[in-house]
Parts: sequence; C-alpha cells; structure tokens
Amino acid sequence: MSIVAQLAAEEKMNPLLPNTPEIVIGLLCFFIVFGLLGKKLLPSIEKVLSERRDAIEGGMERAEAAQAEAQALLEQYRAELAEARHEAARIVEQAREQGAAQLAEMREEGQRQREAIVAAGHAQIEADKKQATAALRQDVGSLATQLASRIVGESLEDSARQSGVIDRFLDELEAKAAVAQGAAK
Repeated sequence: MSIVAQLAAEEKMNPLLPNTPEIVIGLLCFFIVFGLLGKKLLPSIEKVLSERRDAIEGGMERAEAAQAEAQALLEQYRAELAEARHEAARIVEQAREQGAAQLAEMREEGQRQREAIVAAGHAQIEADKKQATAALRQDVGSLATQLASRIVGESLEDSARQSGVIDRFLDELEAKAAVAQGAAK
C-alpha cells in the first residue's frame, strides 16, 4: 500500500507548481549563491574592469602624449634642418667669397710678378744695350783708328788722340741718326 499511497500522492502534485519546501530551499540556495557571488566575484570583476578601463584610458593618454611629443620633435627637426640648410648656404657663400678674394689676390700677385719680370727684363736689356754699345764703340773705334792709320799713313795709337777721334766720330753719327728719326716722325 505504500506504493499505492505514493502513487496517489504523486497524482495530487501539480507539475507546474513545485512543493513549498522545494521553493524555500531553492530560494535559500539562490540567495546564498547570489550573496557569495556578489561578495567575492563581483568586486574582482569590477577590479578587472576598472584596471582595463584605466589601462585603455592611460594608453590613450600615453598615445596622445607620445603623438604630441613626436609632433614637437618633428617641428624641432624641421627647424634644425632649415637652420642647417641656411648655415650650409652661408658657408657656401662665404667659401665663394673667399675663393673670389683669393683669385683676385693671386691675379694681383701674378700682375706684380709679371711687372717685376718685365721691369727686370727691361733693365737687363738696357744694361746689355749699354754694354753692347760700349763694346761696339770700342770695336768701331779700334777699326776706325786702324783704318785712319792706313789712310793717313801715320800711327794713331795714342789713346788720348784715339779716344777724341772716336768720340767725335760717334757723336756725329748719333746726331745724324737723331735728325733722321726726328724727320721720320
């Protein structure tokens, strides 16, 4: 009979409505589990979420700061590059000016050396001319004396007489040459 009583009791049970003790035990277990989850698990979840939020916000702030720093460095590099280009242009211009000054200085030095060489050449020519003139006078004088000695038939070996005759003869030649040059001009 006990089986029959159980079967009869089971028939009285509504499958949609559980027994009251089951509802009480289920609710009690639900609140215990919910309380444990709320006390233990929820703070750690909130902590993890907070850390992630801070990491994301901090990462964004660091990224913005890094981008601002990169932009500042870029501007600084551009300014330094512009300054370096300006400095390079100034150095090139200064080198050109120095080169032009050195070239002008070398030209002036070359001109001075050329003039010194020309002046030394003129002086050497003048000295050679005087020496040649003196040698020529002596040779012409000696030839003229020998020729005159043969024509006159007497010796003109006296040096004082010889010098006087030679000088007079050459002076006459120079005077005739000067008159001929003056007439040609």
